[in-house]
Amino acid sequence: MHRVEQVMGFPVSLRVDDEHIGEETADAVFAWLREVDTRFSPFRADSEVCRLDRGEIARADVSADLDEVLGLCKEYRVATGGAFDVRLPGRGLDPCAVVKGWSVQRAAELLTAAGARRFVLNAGGDVVASGGPWRVGVRHPEQADKVCTVAEFTDGAIATSARYERGDHIIDGRTGRPATGLLSLTVVASSLTLADTVATAAFAMGAEGVEWAAAREGCEVFAVDAERRVVRTEGFPVARPQARAA
Repeated sequence: MHRVEQVMGFPVSLRVDDEHIGEETADAVFAWLREVDTRFSPFRADSEVCRLDRGEIARADVSADLDEVLGLCKEYRVATGGAFDVRLPGRGLDPCAVVKGWSVQRAAELLTAAGARRFVLNAGGDVVASGGPWRVGVRHPEQADKVCTVAEFTDGAIATSARYERGDHIIDGRTGRPATGLLSLTVVASSLTLADTVATAAFAMGAEGVEWAAAREGCEVFAVDAERRVVRTEGFPVARPQARAA
């Protein structure tokens, strides 16, 4: 089964290789992602996030899901010394940096609960997969038609934060200015919640974020800094070259 839909402003592709998994499971995955977009989008005036931001609902009265997301936002704000912050001056509450990975990881858990064992869920380039081995290319930060490395893993997730898709959109909350110390930073971890949030938080920290991300438990890192130097943790799962046919 293979399906692609546009959700939350980016393409989400689902591939499931288990023959017993039907379209109804894919329906549930995409229904969940659309629900998340409706409830948590900072661009929808009637979303729970916007209603909280306007003070129409109290922090103590938010849903369990939003409470979990806001808890993660706080955790990473503290861990980065304020570099990662979903409440920037002059802007409304925007937890998207956490919501994306968190919601797609939840979608993967829906697949697992339905009995899927071999699948790939790709949300705008951030991937959670099961039943591999799977190979995932990491885009070159300056050449769109090239990759700078290829990761290989059996079960887990990979996420990249970079400047090439949306420009200088990641803000260092400590300065209020765009984070420019890195060109890209990729994290491989056991879940997309962890990989995506750590990648974004580390990118917001600039060059110092590479060491910070590498020190996070369960995270392996591949980064290209503003001077085009490559830094890779020892455990980053670089794919071995495939043998060519004779």
